[in-house]
Amino acid sequence: MIDDPVTARRLRDAMPVFTALATCLLVLAIGAILSLGRDVLMPITLAVLLSFVLAPAVRGLQRRRLPRSLAVLVVVLATFGGIGGLGLLIANEASQLASDLPRYTVTMREKIGALRANAGGGATLERLFKAVQDLSQDLQPPEPAKARGPTDPEKPMLVEVREAKAGLLSTLGSVVAPVLHPLATVGLILLFTLFFLAQREDLRNRAIRLAGSGDLRATTAAMDDAVARLSRFFLAQAGLNLAFGVVVAAGLWVIGVPSPILWGVLAAILRFVPYIGAVIGMAFPLLLAAAVDPGWSMLIATLVLFAVVEPIAGHVVEPLLYGHSTGLSPVAVILAATLWTFLWGPVGLVLATPITVCLVVLGRHVERLTFLDVMLGDRPALAPSEIFYQRMLAGDPLEAIDKARQVLKERALATYYDEIALGGLRLAQNDRASGALAADRQQAVGQAIEAVVTTLGAMPVPKKAASLRSAETEAAVAALGPDRASTAIVRRREDLSPTWRGTAPVLVVAARGPFDAAAAGMLAQVLGRHGLNARTTSQDALNKGERPDLEGVALVCLSYIEPISTSHIRLAARLARRAIPGVRIMVAVWRERDAAGRDRLRRATSADIVVTTISDALDAALSLSGAAPADRAGRKVA
Repeated sequence: MIDDPVTARRLRDAMPVFTALATCLLVLAIGAILSLGRDVLMPITLAVLLSFVLAPAVRGLQRRRLPRSLAVLVVVLATFGGIGGLGLLIANEASQLASDLPRYTVTMREKIGALRANAGGGATLERLFKAVQDLSQDLQPPEPAKARGPTDPEKPMLVEVREAKAGLLSTLGSVVAPVLHPLATVGLILLFTLFFLAQREDLRNRAIRLAGSGDLRATTAAMDDAVARLSRFFLAQAGLNLAFGVVVAAGLWVIGVPSPILWGVLAAILRFVPYIGAVIGMAFPLLLAAAVDPGWSMLIATLVLFAVVEPIAGHVVEPLLYGHSTGLSPVAVILAATLWTFLWGPVGLVLATPITVCLVVLGRHVERLTFLDVMLGDRPALAPSEIFYQRMLAGDPLEAIDKARQVLKERALATYYDEIALGGLRLAQNDRASGALAADRQQAVGQAIEAVVTTLGAMPVPKKAASLRSAETEAAVAALGPDRASTAIVRRREDLSPTWRGTAPVLVVAARGPFDAAAAGMLAQVLGRHGLNARTTSQDALNKGERPDLEGVALVCLSYIEPISTSHIRLAARLARRAIPGVRIMVAVWRERDAAGRDRLRRATSADIVVTTISDALDAALSLSGAAPADRAGRKVA
């Protein structure tokens, strides 16, 4: 406890700097541990990811009454046996390719000569070839000095030092050492995979304990969901990449490219690397096809093969298996690939996406790790209403309109207004009430919101159809929830009661705030789309004596983002009843209130109905209009 207030204040001011320094040191320490401990951490990581892929097979054998230990042993041995057989096959293919490569150099020289001849002696391509040749000569090591002869007394004598013949142990060590390290790595992966699969529940419980067991039910459900999602994702990705490799190998075999199995396996492995993996896997077969074929038909056929197979796998099959994306932002994918390649080399490049997916899933389910989802995930960091308000602050209504069009293909206009637009209006009103929004900014934000509302009101109802959606649209649709049944109902004139068959049976009166006109416009639009035509006016216009045509008005809706007082609302309702005898009064306060709060406000203002959402207002207007109410399935009920 520091008694000196000045020292305490200085420590509080310096605390963000200390926190930033501590975070940097922690990141550097984790990076050093990952780099220095790669020989141990890499096999553990591979074993964890492999256990996710093999867990469904183990559970399948257990359902067939096979003991867990035996099921784990069978699955792991079968998997590693298949990997070992595939490795021997790849080694044979690579050995055969290495022995055949000298034969292909003649074809490459002939093609290069043809290109140089076609380019002309003084052409750009000729100068390029000459520059490459000169550079290669400069990079060659200098020739060793000749031995001094009797006629060359100036040069020093060449002395050759020969090492003693190595013994049996050193010879065995030089032969066995390069083999022991890969075998030890494979052994560690096998051992850890067996352990992870055999102790799956125990490891899960320990992870739950580390994550926090305050709410054991919720934490267990979240962890099980995360493990299930990861297992499905990795299994689907492994199956898709395996099928991709088989198709590539078969296609290359038909085309006639040497060692098709080698390139198929390489394409399957490299496809775990996002964006550039498929390009790298395609480059080697293309180079080999150019070297083998005296013409260009094999090269063109190989290029067509990859140009057809990769888009089908990436844009057709992948969305069907595990969604439109991995759940990672493009920047996170590139950063993860760069970081893990720096730490663990080529293996890290392959593991970058799976490891990052694990981190994002943990961030979405473990509260302490939420920052991982914010930093690496593709879901928006802000809520849909916050994004809407941010765009209004930035003066970018066109972007908000574009995103709204995408959302409206999945949800009704009333739902969009309730959850997104009105939420943004409430945020603007909060900033206005706290003094954080200056008067000129209030006017700019209000005009931007009105521009969005006007454009959406003039836009035809979009057809609901499944389409590729951005991560922001996905998050917005998920946050909105389902539409109400009333949003699918459009009343015809003959369905309305006689008092509601006027030109505009609803009059929406906006309060005096800078954002109330936009909310009133939203309500009028929604009612009009459902067969209940509405007009809007402002409280200021009424106070100035600008009386609108009240002929045929059956419902007056007083719209408030933030009501001034209940007495003000009660006075406005009394004046409306005096001007239009028998009219119904609806008070719309676009703030969240429970049923008891709405009932108290209704009694205090003498209103017929109090609503807090546009969907509630639509339901009430449809009911007051004399039409039969709709049940939850959207049908009329007697």
